[in-house]
Amino acid sequence: MSLYEQYPISIYNSLEKEKQVFKPIHEGRVGMYVCGPTVYSDVHLGNVRTFVSFDIIFRYLKFLGYKVRYVRNITDVGHLVGDADEGEDKIAKKARLEELEPMEVVQKYTNGFHDVMQLFNNIPPSIEPTATGHIVEQIEFVQKIIDNGYAYEKDGNVYFDVRRFGQDHEYGELSGRNIDEMLSNTRALSGQDQKNDPLDFALWKKAEGGHLMRWPSPWGEGFPGWHLECSVMSTKYLGETFDIHGGGMDLKFPHHEAEIAQNKGCCHKGGANYWIHGNMLTVNGRKMAKSEGNGFTPEQLLTGDHKLLERGYSAMTVRFFMLMSHYASTLDFSNEALQAAEKGYKRLMASVNLLEKLAKPGTASIDKAKTQELGDIVDKAMKDLSDDFNTAKAIANLFELSTKINTYYQQPSELAVIDPEVFEQVIERFKGIIFDVLGLRNEAEAAQDGKTLDSVMQVLIELRKQAKFSKNYALSDKIRDDLKAAGIQLKDEKGGEMSYTIN
Repeated sequence: MSLYEQYPISIYNSLEKEKQVFKPIHEGRVGMYVCGPTVYSDVHLGNVRTFVSFDIIFRYLKFLGYKVRYVRNITDVGHLVGDADEGEDKIAKKARLEELEPMEVVQKYTNGFHDVMQLFNNIPPSIEPTATGHIVEQIEFVQKIIDNGYAYEKDGNVYFDVRRFGQDHEYGELSGRNIDEMLSNTRALSGQDQKNDPLDFALWKKAEGGHLMRWPSPWGEGFPGWHLECSVMSTKYLGETFDIHGGGMDLKFPHHEAEIAQNKGCCHKGGANYWIHGNMLTVNGRKMAKSEGNGFTPEQLLTGDHKLLERGYSAMTVRFFMLMSHYASTLDFSNEALQAAEKGYKRLMASVNLLEKLAKPGTASIDKAKTQELGDIVDKAMKDLSDDFNTAKAIANLFELSTKINTYYQQPSELAVIDPEVFEQVIERFKGIIFDVLGLRNEAEAAQDGKTLDSVMQVLIELRKQAKFSKNYALSDKIRDDLKAAGIQLKDEKGGEMSYTIN
């Protein structure tokens, strides 16, 4: 029996507003799409939490034995300031302010996003498509929606006809809103006179004079609407119907609602079967926002360079802190909570480090009850992860295992009565959950590795100095060249000193 059969997953489906048993379209395979960042500024902690949450889901699905195609897009055009249909493109605005080409802005902040994801040990997605790389497909998608009668063109702009769509399909099923309620809450915006209805949203926008990012289309030069890219790229890489679509709670409306409408308007299918939404961040009980003065960047969180932080916290401490709360729950940052997470993280890593120091299990008569109790703990952790990816409950079980490991270290007689085969399976699963599913790194071990490398390098540098001093240039050059081949660059400094960098 496969692990995904042994531990069937239940998911809270935002579309159906209930927890459901997960049944992928294709046995043993999962297609998952997650809305990625708009790359016009540095990634913020809300992004980090969202992508850590879906990294866990990606990791756990793979851990269970599913073959997963994880698609996460990069929005590099079409996302207008204020998430509206009128105004300036966020990337074009940044490019104008910094006197850069838009693609320079995109490259800069895409690189920064990837650096932060790597810092927090997120696995890269299977495919990371960009909006600008799929302009042709987006134009084709819009044309199909027009042909199906759910969109119209006005002066080079193409709008989705929400009321016409509402005659055949339910609009608002994800967010729980109805068309009349939305209309009463829709404020007048510039450019609304082009629309048949204030609820209609842009699929394609005409590029006015001076607009930096534009492409030819059947409706004139322009650029795609923000919502369009996710419909196009999710269906291109995962099919017209796929398993999971995820993103932050803030995207539920209008972005995800618009995606469903676009998918049905083009393909007569709604895209994903399961919609998963992560919740927001707060700081000391208040929403994290620049306007509140409580928004800090990942860098500030690591360095402690913010008025609300008593000190900095390591990347793995922050990741562990995020996992101590369910992805759908509000996560509140405070120094007390971060310090508690730091203690918990170090406690788990200390238990992992103790494993090599334990005596051998099963050296005495096997106690079936104690062996069963040990196996039940890790079984509960797996069941918690399968229950809507509840990392918080799973971690509680890991702490229970941590206590057992400490007991086995201090009292070897307790380990002596545990069945060796069961113990090996439990420890393998214990480490698998910590490192493969939760994505934690042993920072103390990594730091020790760094110290060891530095010690070795100092020995090699000293050998090279001696070789040069004795005019053994062949040995000196060999040390330098061999290190270079291994990815370590030696640099000769003034006064005969040397330094190294790792490429």
